[in-house]
Amino acid sequence: MLGRNRNNRTFLGRLPLPERTFVADALRTETVGGVVLLAAAAVALVWANTPLSEAYESVRDFHFGIGALGLNLSVAHWAADGLLSIFFFVAGAELKRELVVGELRRPGTAALPVIAAVSGMAIPALVYGLVSTGLGGTWNGWAVPMATDIAFALGVLAVIDTHLPSALRAFLLTLAVADDLGAIVVIALFYTSTINFAALIGAVLGLWLFFHLHDQRRVHGWYWYLPLALVIWGLMYNSGVHATVAGVAMGLLLRVAKDGERGRRPAEQIAHLVRPVSAGVAVPLFALFAAGVSVTGDTPGAVVSEPEPLGVAVGLAAGKVLGVFGGSYLAVRFTRARLSPDLAWADVLAVAMLAGIGFTVSLLIGELAYPDPADLEQIKAGVLLGSLASALLACVLLRLRNNKYRRLYEEENLDANADGVPDIDQER
Repeated sequence: MLGRNRNNRTFLGRLPLPERTFVADALRTETVGGVVLLAAAAVALVWANTPLSEAYESVRDFHFGIGALGLNLSVAHWAADGLLSIFFFVAGAELKRELVVGELRRPGTAALPVIAAVSGMAIPALVYGLVSTGLGGTWNGWAVPMATDIAFALGVLAVIDTHLPSALRAFLLTLAVADDLGAIVVIALFYTSTINFAALIGAVLGLWLFFHLHDQRRVHGWYWYLPLALVIWGLMYNSGVHATVAGVAMGLLLRVAKDGERGRRPAEQIAHLVRPVSAGVAVPLFALFAAGVSVTGDTPGAVVSEPEPLGVAVGLAAGKVLGVFGGSYLAVRFTRARLSPDLAWADVLAVAMLAGIGFTVSLLIGELAYPDPADLEQIKAGVLLGSLASALLACVLLRLRNNKYRRLYEEENLDANADGVPDIDQER
């Protein structure tokens, strides 16, 4: 996302007050959720590497559900296909809001972060392929290092207490949302083996009914939409398309125009209500049952010696930096955009390194790309190692620039006359 001045576009400039308020509200919940996510991942790793590891596997592999409906799934499967649909629903709603009324509604403004996001997906996939095939491996996991985990990244920021300016946080949020959408497209196109057309048609009809009730008839009441959402999800799952596609589709169908009766945007209101469930429950529970990798003294060596997990780790730690930073630089180099005078390219580099934290969606795609448990364990280790390396490198740069960030943060939020509007926005 970008701020603008009178004459040209300022890349990563200060955001206007309404956009800054929305970003702050969105990221406040994600930051708390990120800390919970970090804790859940830590619990999973400890649990899977103690004498209680058999209990962990028993809980993770326990099946329950309605077999007649094709929904007798393991706990880990319910978390990956069910709970993450809530996460993607919020991502879809945020993307719809940005495309309609946010900074992304203007093509010239949207071009820069979108270019950075696209290159931030393409380059890690290419790096994975070059590393993996160069060492005799396959292209199977090319999509694993594509995604950015915004909750994990903001959890890292919360832990190190960095006052990142709103524009940089918004840029990171834009990258993550674009990555999530790209990941859903990749999952739908490349990780769907067979299609049950009857179930798929049923899911599409359900989505049409969802849109008709919400947008055309303006029907209110969660008791209408929750049962419908469950039916759509169940049909999408049985269609062979990954069930999380249902979540992002419903998020994109939410109405952004202000409700005439209540004077608020339904997409923002619904995302505000659902986001705590996503960030505080759904994503951490998925991490709890996905991040339980058995770590031994040989694990780092296995990641480095095996082509596929090494490709994942290098794709996240190096490919993301090259893609996001390179895309940002080229966008500024060949358009009228200019980097905000308050920031330096080191700031963009730090955010690009944070984008290499690909925990949640990377683990999800890893499970789809590598159904064999032995291969999956190595891929998970590659995701953890690459994300950890990205987080540590980003922390070093961010801490070095933290005094500068604190000054910018204080300028953005200074309200000397206590009227509720920051002084810098009154001066405008």
